[in-house]
Amino acid sequence: MPYTFELGPIRPPSEAYSILIRVTRNCPWNKCAFCHTYKGQQFSRRPIQDVIADIDAIYTLAQRILDVASHGITMHTLQKAKGNDDTPLYYYEQVAFWLQYGMKSVFLQDANSLILSPNDLCIILNHIKERFPTVERITSYARASTISKKSLDDLKAIRQAGLTRLHIGMESGSDTVLALVNKGTTQQQLIDAGQKAVEANFDVSYYYMPGLGGKEHMEENALQSALVINNVNPTFVRLRSTVPIPGTPLYEMMEQGTWTPLSEVEKVQEIRLFIEHCNGISSTLTSDHMMNLLEDVEGTFPHDKATMLATIDEFLSMPQEDQEKFIVGRRVGLYRYLKDYYPNFKVDQLYYSIKHQYGNIDKAVMEILKSFI
Repeated sequence: MPYTFELGPIRPPSEAYSILIRVTRNCPWNKCAFCHTYKGQQFSRRPIQDVIADIDAIYTLAQRILDVASHGITMHTLQKAKGNDDTPLYYYEQVAFWLQYGMKSVFLQDANSLILSPNDLCIILNHIKERFPTVERITSYARASTISKKSLDDLKAIRQAGLTRLHIGMESGSDTVLALVNKGTTQQQLIDAGQKAVEANFDVSYYYMPGLGGKEHMEENALQSALVINNVNPTFVRLRSTVPIPGTPLYEMMEQGTWTPLSEVEKVQEIRLFIEHCNGISSTLTSDHMMNLLEDVEGTFPHDKATMLATIDEFLSMPQEDQEKFIVGRRVGLYRYLKDYYPNFKVDQLYYSIKHQYGNIDKAVMEILKSFI
């Protein structure tokens, strides 16, 4: 019999070394104007016996690999472990990658695992821990509207069963912006859900999308998002700068002129306003996504707040041409951090070519970022 297991389309960048276990398919809401991941797909809960079978398949593949990997894991090792097994080699490769990083973390897919009943979710979590005692962290996406409906006792039971971290898409703390992008939640739900998850002892990651309010609601998006974060004090705040994706309602709103995207510089200005108004928290802000221009804006409040603001101010104080050359170099992969910026002949050539072709840098960046998504 083949030892395969079902995989969903995405996971957070911070879960790069996790094995993926799919407990639901797609997103139960699937109406956010900025998201294209699950469009046209129907949500479903996977039967619990199918999820258990996937966990067992991963366990079997791991044991087969470990049985022959006395001198490390190579392609030869995987071929030997596979033998005459008709499981595609791809699944061996997935498990081998996880083995090489210590089998320490698991990510539950897809968009909202907490929509399962607490009992079913606890059965899955307990089986993961039974099969893989090396696992230190189990993580999932979750919607604030779902968490807010769970009892604190149920959340504590799920936490006790082994789910340790929740990734929650706040996106914006502004009711105006949340309604604009059809997020299906409110500021109060975001606060209630976050506070409840923190009280249940989860590590909580809140996602904030600079630029989601467009030029029309830039200040409100920053200030109201900071208000939610100040009330929740999540473990992490993860920046996800807004990029309108072709085929999404947000992109259509941009084309129709009802939503105006921020420039790269304006997104940085919004992030500054957001950080400036984050107070009384101990959250760690991360910029762990290629959509963010300034990946070096990271740190833990309150200790690193001044440093994060200083990095932003360094960029904002640069002459416009230097700002634009950094933007170009960053977007084509020649710079990663602001500290990497230096005069570069390739960047200069590309910069002047882009200015000639597009007229301004932001139009070009929009085209470049489309290819990243």
